[in-house]
Amino acid sequence: MFDKRKNYEFLPLLPPGPRGNTTEQVERTIRSAIVQLDFTPGEFIDKGAVCERLGVSRFPVSEALSRLAAEGLVEILPQRGTRAALIRLAEIKESMLIRRALEAMVAETAALRLPSSALEALRDYVTAQERAVARGDRSGFHALDLAFHSVLVDALELPRVAAVIEASRANIDRVRRLLSSPRRHAVTLAEHRTLLQAFETHDAEAARRAMESHLDAVMEELERFSAENPEVFLPQ
Repeated sequence: MFDKRKNYEFLPLLPPGPRGNTTEQVERTIRSAIVQLDFTPGEFIDKGAVCERLGVSRFPVSEALSRLAAEGLVEILPQRGTRAALIRLAEIKESMLIRRALEAMVAETAALRLPSSALEALRDYVTAQERAVARGDRSGFHALDLAFHSVLVDALELPRVAAVIEASRANIDRVRRLLSSPRRHAVTLAEHRTLLQAFETHDAEAARRAMESHLDAVMEELERFSAENPEVFLPQ
C-alpha cells in the first residue's frame, strides 16, 4: 500500500549553527519522518543516506536511532539493519485506553472550568479545521486536531496529565495519519463541534460522553484498518 522512497529529500536539512546538540536534532528529524509516515512501518532506514542528507557523521544518526528504538518507533535488527517499527496494535489499544480515561475527565472538567479565552481558541480551531477540510489539507488538519486537544489540558493547567498523554502520542499519531482521509476529517470536525457545544453550554456529562465517543471512533476505525492492512502491524 506504500510507495518506497529511493531518496531522503523529505528529511529537512539541519539548521546552521552550533553542532553541540546534533544528536537531538537528528532524533527530532527522524522521529518526525516516522510519525508523518515518510518512513513507513516496516521500511528500512539507510543510515548512510540519512548521514549524507543531513550532513552529519554516523554517530549522531546511530545514537538517535537507538533512542527512537527505546521509544518503540524503530526496530534495530542484528545483521539486517534498522527499520521504522511495525505498529503494535496491543500497545496502541492500551495507550488509547489511558488517553480515553484522561481526556474524558479533562472534557468533563473543561465544561465546568474552561476560561473564556480557551473557549475562543477552540472556536478558532474549529473554524480553521473547517477551512482545512474544504481545501483537503491533511497535515494542517492534523496539526489543528492536536492543538484543539492541547488547549484543554493547557487551559486547565494540568501539566502531569499533559505529560502522560504526550508520552504515548508518537505511535498514536502514526495511527491517526494512517487513518487520515477526507471522510475521517469530516467526522472528526463534527465530533469537535459537538465537544465545543458541550463546553459552551457547560454540560459536563455531554462533554465526557462526546470525548469518549470521539476517541472510541478512532479505535473502531483502527480495528477495521488493521484487518485490511495486516502488513503494517505486528502479529497479535
